[in-house]
Amino acid sequence: MHIETLKVFCDLVDLQSFSLAAERNFITQSAVSQQIRTLEEKFKRRLLERVRGRREVRLTTAGEVFYKESKNVLDCYDTLNESMRGLVGKIGGTVKVATVYSVGLHELPPKVREFMSKFPSAKIDLEYSRTTRVVRDVLNGSVELGVVAFPEPRRGLTIVQMQSDRLVLICSPEHEFAKRGKIKAKELNGRDFVLFERDIPTRKATDKILKSNGVDVKKVAEFDNIETIKRAVEVGFGMAIVPYPSVEDEEKNGQLAVIKLAEKEWVRPVGVIYRSDRSLSLAAKKFVQLLDNDLTNL
Repeated sequence: MHIETLKVFCDLVDLQSFSLAAERNFITQSAVSQQIRTLEEKFKRRLLERVRGRREVRLTTAGEVFYKESKNVLDCYDTLNESMRGLVGKIGGTVKVATVYSVGLHELPPKVREFMSKFPSAKIDLEYSRTTRVVRDVLNGSVELGVVAFPEPRRGLTIVQMQSDRLVLICSPEHEFAKRGKIKAKELNGRDFVLFERDIPTRKATDKILKSNGVDVKKVAEFDNIETIKRAVEVGFGMAIVPYPSVEDEEKNGQLAVIKLAEKEWVRPVGVIYRSDRSLSLAAKKFVQLLDNDLTNL
């Protein structure tokens, strides 16, 4: 039995998908199935049950024990690799990072490039997802780090705060507000808006701030990612409130008008999250330090 087989098993449980587990381990779906059968034959126990009519897989009682202990073995193996690299002062390996689109597309790339230039033997594997899934993947061990907006305290998670982003109003260059330098929230009442979907933290924060200022906007459309929102605003669907780093390029190119919001509460906190019960790899620690130069608690 190889370490790789344990990893395939754990990835299958974490991802709930034979195809995704195969993709993550650069093998075929049939190879994933064969490795699971090999494990079950070796231990003479059924480890997984397929849920009829659904894609998910479910752990049996034996499977739960095997999954837990396999995770321990994989953690120990990672620690071994880190220790051996540490003997020669080499930082390597792959750091799996899950992040939301607005942060991952517009704020992390310069940090990833800086990290790769400093530590060429290491790699950052970025995945883009919604906040709820980022948190889930960190907790189940699918990724080592998560980077999210409005990080919420949660049992089992450590949060390292990064620099916050300013939220701004965007509209098409032809909009009547386009030439304004600053605008108050109350002036947005009744206006057409393109919004994030309701379960996205930035939307929740935006709704809260607007409500506290007695503002009710007209929802024209809802989208789950920043790029679609920007394109909708650009063609005149309405206005939107977004983090400033995500629209710097469009402001420079004249594609969008960016207006400051007068109230001080228009701020979006950003943070790195990781499991509290696990020690970060040396490469992960170095990456977090790049994201927060004042980090002192690792």
